[in-house]
Amino acid sequence: MSTPLPPRLASFRANGADRFGVVTDHGIVDLTPEFGSRFKGLKEVIEAGAMDELLSVAEGRSPSYREEDVTYLIPIAHPEKLICVGVNFPSRNEEYKDGQTAPSKPSLFIRFPRSFVGHHENIVRPPESEQLDYEGEITIVIGKGGRRIAREKAYEHIAALTLCNEGTIRDWVRHAKFNVTQGKNFDATGAIGPWLVPFKRAEQLDDIELTTRVNGEVRQHDRTSRMIFDFRYIVNYVSTFTTLVPGDVIVCGTPTGAGARFDPPIWLKPGDVIEIEADGIGTLINGVEDERHGTD
Repeated sequence: MSTPLPPRLASFRANGADRFGVVTDHGIVDLTPEFGSRFKGLKEVIEAGAMDELLSVAEGRSPSYREEDVTYLIPIAHPEKLICVGVNFPSRNEEYKDGQTAPSKPSLFIRFPRSFVGHHENIVRPPESEQLDYEGEITIVIGKGGRRIAREKAYEHIAALTLCNEGTIRDWVRHAKFNVTQGKNFDATGAIGPWLVPFKRAEQLDDIELTTRVNGEVRQHDRTSRMIFDFRYIVNYVSTFTTLVPGDVIVCGTPTGAGARFDPPIWLKPGDVIEIEADGIGTLINGVEDERHGTD
């Protein structure tokens, strides 16, 4: 994946404070001093349509921080909606071995922001289960809100792209007959990031590679052109039943190759490193640790 990365926007913590700025090849330009009084975070930047303004101000500036000196946060701290699409690649549908053809409508579920960490942070295996799994996914962030958005207008409503490791506690998604909410929302079991890449043209989404590696081994690899429900359809479909607003996050589906589909399954364990990479977006990297828990 050789497409050079453009300047990109990130949320991060440095010197004890949450900040936002522009990531370049040389480090991070902190724009909180200039823009912190106008914008609480990147969600508000997107709401104001100010992404290009921030990028312009950062152009040519020396970095404020090295990447290794900050803690990356999930790019949008508090989206109104964080919606995930399930079973969205043909081979993923075949993994279920239930004899059913590809679905005619997407499976959707909700995740909470607390269930995600940022780039280079460890995802957490809870004490309730060892079945922590990975799912690499491309993620879109809504910039222009709307209801019943026409498919041909959908790309006008996307502000930015990022990546997701949609970590899952597999046995907990089977606790009930009609939902997967429990297994998808354990605290800090997934990751979003590393940053937001502004979305400018269809080529950034229509046919790009998506790859997941665990400890350097390729586990998932596919192209977005093979998605059952493409990005335009997802925006159209979701906006039919709910009004999309700036800062909403939609996680758009994972290829085949998650740990649950191996025989025997290969679950994530402390010390593992997961890399989610997509052409033109970057690489989301996370380790794994066990939860340090107590009781209330």
